[in-house]
This record gives sequence, structure tokens and C-alpha cells, in this order.
Amino acid sequence: MHEGLVGLALGAGALAAVNPCGFALLPAYLSLLVLGDHETSRRRALGRALLLTAAMTVGFVALFATFGLLLTPVASEVQQHLPRFTVVAGLALALLGLWVASGREIRFSRRGRHGRRPLSGSFWSMAGFGVGYAAASLTCTIAPFLAVVVASFRADDAVEGSLLFVAYALGMGAVVGTVAVAVALARQALVGRLRSAGRWGPRVGGVLLVLAGGYVAWYGWWELRVLAGRSSGPDPVVDAAGSVQRWLADAVSAVGPGGWALLLVVMCGVALVRARR
Repeated sequence: MHEGLVGLALGAGALAAVNPCGFALLPAYLSLLVLGDHETSRRRALGRALLLTAAMTVGFVALFATFGLLLTPVASEVQQHLPRFTVVAGLALALLGLWVASGREIRFSRRGRHGRRPLSGSFWSMAGFGVGYAAASLTCTIAPFLAVVVASFRADDAVEGSLLFVAYALGMGAVVGTVAVAVALARQALVGRLRSAGRWGPRVGGVLLVLAGGYVAWYGWWELRVLAGRSSGPDPVVDAAGSVQRWLADAVSAVGPGGWALLLVVMCGVALVRARR
């Protein structure tokens, strides 16, 4: 396999984390990560951030693989309905944020040994969030995924396709994981202040969820208007968010997948050394 294809898959995966359609879901994910983090140990907080990032990445690439390998023949028909899902997902996230901002906590109804578990503390709930992240991002990122990864599968080279698929997932996971670990460690460093903030800390996280969900819903509505021919001019909200997204994409590209992976390893190593001390 040509090394350039692996680098291309890594880069495509890294940029998928900050794609124009769904990049607002990245701070939403970080808000959920913080809201559900009740760990007092730095090592356990680090493990939780890595586990949930892996769950979210698995959900993201699983939907892409399903869409790319199974739904390609009807991709054009399916893509016409994706903005509707984006609107629904954004509104659901905004409602979730309103619930949290009002001072309520979201937990599973099933009780375990430690009582009801926070929604954002479950592997499968974060995998589901990754599926929603992917569904909102399909319109913007499915073309590079199909060109880089699925083309190898369809060329009857399953080994190469599998390796490129893993590279794509690692590229996204490196970016999301680095940011998630940084947020988790920052929360541990500020745990005293967060506790003193009391009920206002979760409310701020809820407001962030409302803003992120509102933008995702707005973007999906804007896509529907463009597809229907009812909007041809610039949208001030999408344009403003687009400038932020382009800055993030440039930053991700400047660091590169290898740089993000190195940052992730270094942060994890430093956190583990400090935890042992």
C-alpha cells in the first residue's frame, strides 16, 4: 500500500472532527464529558476520557462504514434526507441542554451497584452520540471517506481498505482524544473551583449544549432551504460559524495527525507520572 494513502486517510479522519456540518458537536461532546465526570482521581479521569472518546469514534466511523459500504447505490436519495436528521439531532441536543441548564441531571433509569449512572458516563451512550455526530457530518465528509477508504474495499483489496479505515478512525480519534484528555485534565486541575461553583457549573455546560444544538439545527434547516432552492444568498449564522470552522480546520491541518497523536501520548504520559507521584 502506498504510504500517501495512509497519510491521506489519517488527514481526512482528523479533518472530519471539525467538518463544517457537525463541528459544533465537538464542544457539545466536551460538555457532556465534563458534566458526567465525577472522578477525583487523575488517572481514572484520563481513562474515562480515552474510553468515551474511543466510544464516540467507534460510533462515528461505524455509521460511515455502513453508509459507504451498504448504502452507496442509493446515496443520492439518502443524502437528500440527511439535513432533516441534522435538524432533529440539533433540536434534541438543544432540549438536552435546556434540561441540564435548568439544574436537572440526566441519568439512566436502570440502577446498578453505584446507583443510576450518568448518561454521559456510558460507553454506548457516547457511541450513540458518535453516530449522531456522523449523521450530522455525512453531507460534508462522506465524499473524502468514499474516495479514500471505500474505493479500496470496492477494488477487492479488503486488507488495504481495512487499514485505511483504521487510519481514518485513528486520525479522528487523535484529534478528539487530545482535546478530550486536555479538558479532562483541566477539569481535574480546577476541581476545587468547579465544586465551589456548585450548581452553576452544570448550567454553563447546559448552555453550551443549547448553543451547539441550536447551530446544528440551524445548519440543517439552511441545507434544506438550499436543496429546495429557497436560499441562494449567504446566511450570516452559517458564515460566521464557517469562519470559526475554517480556523479550526487550518489548526488541525497545521498540527497534522502525527502531531495530534504525539500530543495525546505526551499528555497521557505526563498525567500518569503526576498521578503516580
